[in-house]
Amino acid sequence: MPRLVTGKKVKRLRASGVMPVHMYGKGIDSSHFQVDTIEVTSLVRSAGGNVPVNVSVEGTDGDDICFIREVQRHPVTEELLHIDFLKVDVNNKIVLGVPIILDGDAPAIDELGGSVLFNLTSLSVRCLPLIVPESIHVDVSHLDTFEKSVRVSDLEIDSEIEIMSNLETMIVRVVPPRIEEVEEEVVEDEEGLLGEDGEESVGEDGSESESSEEER
Repeated sequence: MPRLVTGKKVKRLRASGVMPVHMYGKGIDSSHFQVDTIEVTSLVRSAGGNVPVNVSVEGTDGDDICFIREVQRHPVTEELLHIDFLKVDVNNKIVLGVPIILDGDAPAIDELGGSVLFNLTSLSVRCLPLIVPESIHVDVSHLDTFEKSVRVSDLEIDSEIEIMSNLETMIVRVVPPRIEEVEEEVVEDEEGLLGEDGEESVGEDGSESESSEEER
């Protein structure tokens, strides 16, 4: 329903279990509404930012197709404070990011001791609002060496969805384990080990090591 409360009074609105929201979009007037907090919290958890949702406005006919955009939370409690909805035209393509999810186990991790380098976590795509994929899954079960990787160009995407990200961007690969080099102190033993004071070392039986001919 339309929101009549603004400013500092919004705090009392939240205390009563109502969430202030804002809807905007190309070719429409920006509008402020209020919705049930429990209902909209559940919506944010299930839809995220790339799933189209139907927004019904009291007093108007039909539903508006929107995407959740900015979500404001309390810095300490993480409680939802405010949400922006972007209204879209279902007949016009939009550009947005779709999260990438890794599937399977990479053999190079268990067999070679490597670790996953997840370089690109979302893919930028352009398509009609109602066919936006909820997520893009990438199979890593074939990554059995450190030389193999998955790039954007390797993805199999519906032909109606245009990839906007750089095709050469690496999404994921397995990197070798880090090996710390330990420098060992090498002591050269030419004619005898010298003690800390520069004198020749003494044998276990207390006798001095043999001197050179010049010292005799």
